Parts: sequence; C-alpha cells; structure tokens
Amino acid sequence: MRTPDEVAAMLQLVALGVSERQIARDLGCSRRAVRRYVAAGGYVSYRKPRRAKKLDGLEEWLRERFRRHRGNADVVRQDLERETGLTVSLRTIERAVEPLRQALRAEARATLRFETPPGHQLQIDFGETRVVIGGEPVRLYLFVATLGYSRRLFVRAFQHERQSAWFDGIEAAFNHFGGVPQEVLLDNARALVDRHDAATREVAFNERLLAFARYWGFRPRACAPHRARTKGKDERGVGYVKHNAIAGHGFASWSDLEAHLDWWMREVADQRVHGTTGEAPIARFVRDEAAALRPLNGRPPFGQTRELIRRVQADATIELDTNAYSVPWRLIGEAVQVVVAGGRISIRHHGDEVASHGETSGRRQRVIAAGHLAGIISRPPLATSEPPAGLLPAVAAEPELLRPLSEYEQVAGGSW
Repeated sequence: MRTPDEVAAMLQLVALGVSERQIARDLGCSRRAVRRYVAAGGYVSYRKPRRAKKLDGLEEWLRERFRRHRGNADVVRQDLERETGLTVSLRTIERAVEPLRQALRAEARATLRFETPPGHQLQIDFGETRVVIGGEPVRLYLFVATLGYSRRLFVRAFQHERQSAWFDGIEAAFNHFGGVPQEVLLDNARALVDRHDAATREVAFNERLLAFARYWGFRPRACAPHRARTKGKDERGVGYVKHNAIAGHGFASWSDLEAHLDWWMREVADQRVHGTTGEAPIARFVRDEAAALRPLNGRPPFGQTRELIRRVQADATIELDTNAYSVPWRLIGEAVQVVVAGGRISIRHHGDEVASHGETSGRRQRVIAAGHLAGIISRPPLATSEPPAGLLPAVAAEPELLRPLSEYEQVAGGSW
C-alpha cells in the first residue's frame, strides 16, 4: 500500500515522462502497483476481499428475534440452533447484533418531552426511604404529587403504600392545591391497576380506584409499563424530596416530620426557580393553574374503608400498623373485625362494636381506654412494709379431691 502523497508523486513523475520501471525503483514498489495507480488516476484504498459468513441472509431474522428477546443474544443463539440447525458461538451472535443493541439502548432511553396545559394533569408516585424518628430508624413511604404545568409539589409521609395511602395522598393533594385536575397519571401499582398489557396498552384499573375517580371527577391514566420516565416530572420530584427535604434529617416524632414537610413545601419547594420553567412553581401556579383546577366545593373525603381481622392479644389490644388499640379484656384470644374509615378505628365482635378509637399517625404507640381493663388491674400496693392485721392471706386448705401418690404409683407401675 502506498500513501496518498506517494501516489501523487507517482502521477507527477508519469506526467514528466519518467518510465514505470524508474518510478518503481525510486519508490520501492512493483511496476504493477505503478500501473494500477496510474490507471485509477489517483490513490485507491485497499479493499480486503469479503468472505462469506454463516449468518448471511439472516439479518431480518436476527433483528426480529433480538427485539423479541429484548437484547438477550444467548436466547437468540438458542433459537437459531433449534430452528435452523445452525450452530455458532455466542460471540458471533454478539458481533452480529451489536448495531441492533445500540439502537435498542437508544430506543429505551428516548423520551419525548411534552408539556401539559394548566390544570390538565397531576402526576403521583410513592418513594421509599429511611429516616430516624424518635431515635429509631423508620421505613418511610413518601407520597409525592406534582402538577404537570406549574411543577408545584405536594408530599405526605405514610407508614405503608396500600390503597388507603394512595387515596389519602390524592385527596390531601387536592386540598393542598385547592382543586382537582382533569387527569391523574399514576404508576402501575397493584393497589391501583389490576392489569396493564405492555403491547396493546390495555389497562384494567382497580374497581375502587374507578369509583374514587368518578367521585372526584378526574380521569385515571397509567404510565407505560417499565417506562417510569413517562411520568418524569414526578419521578424527579420523588428524588428531589428524598435528597432535599429528608436526607440528613432526624425527627423527634411523627408530628415533627409532618411539620417539617409542610414548612419545606411552603418555603423551599414552592419558592425555588425550576430548572425547566425558569419560574418559581408557586408563581406559575397562582398566575395560570389555580383557576384551571376544578373547585372542591366542600366535598367530603371519599370515605376509604379498610376492613381487617385481628386477634385480641394477651394485653387486651389489637395491632394495626405497628400501633396497639385496646378492646375489652374479656375478648382476649378472640378474633375481631377492625374497620378503619375517616380517621376512626371501629372494632367489632359478632357484628357489635366493642371499641372505637381515633387513628394515630405515629408508630408503636398504645391507645388504651381505661374502661377496657376494668376488673383485671389490681389496686396499687400499700406503702407499709408489712400488711396490716386481718389482711394476711389465708393458707389454703388441702383440697379434698387431691389423690394420694400411691394411686399414681399403681398406674405408672412403680414407686416415684
């Protein structure tokens, strides 16, 4: 192979009338090489002859199988051997699908940014983290709601991620924003979505969620399966809450945590200049979005109800979300029905309500009604070191029905 400069010099010598033999001798190449470059009229790169490959003609088949198996080259190799009888190494398949793999990666990351008009969409999600409350590490579930237009955030802490927490969070967000949007974009959580076909995008929402949506007048919408970035505003909001509102903080009690989140929403999240809109969310909300939300008109909560079965423990309490609530002590060991609704806990036995308590928002707290323990709590002991005369316990007489040991010896076949 000659360099482009050598070929240019070669053509100049030919133009001056220098013979091919002399040019070949001066440049250290064969006369055939000089003749080839002169015939081509310039530099020609060397082309290595292409050899036939085992996978020639299977390009479309490889593309279809590679997408079907979501980039798993080894499964493609197995299909190839099973269906065509062609045996190749995994490395051969990997080299063949490398351009397809790059396209698949780009397709998975590609996201079309879209903006929603004021009052159109609210994105919701839960994020899990740990925080120290009262000196004890606690697993925390953060409900985060983000208005699509203004990017205004709402966050509330829960002890679980059940359906009741989703509904309570949504209603609290509606009250915080002072209205209801046209649609709520949510994740495919089992508490909300029964089935979501990734291919057809057919969604079967939970029946209670549909009733909840009809009650408040919004349209539920589920993001694409395995595509959490389709609700990217709220995904980023969850990370923002974790790393800004919560990270590095500890709280004396659950109420201190809630007060901190209220302060953070008001003084930090609402006031920051958003990187996309270039405005503070509260300013954008007040100017354009507040009036676009459907008013609440004093509508009461949906009335989410949880019904559970609990067994009364030896301390005359039932456990609910790590907290203990008392019941009459005579029901120790019995199974009772627990109904949680509207912040109240109703405990029923055979259809009759036997106890009612206000639901506490903390963890590992005890809510005890003194009347439930009446009859089993003894009076406090006297302060004197010896009981007064007349209060000494009487020595119990030997029971008349106590059998002599000789009878047990006869049964056992020997003496004790």
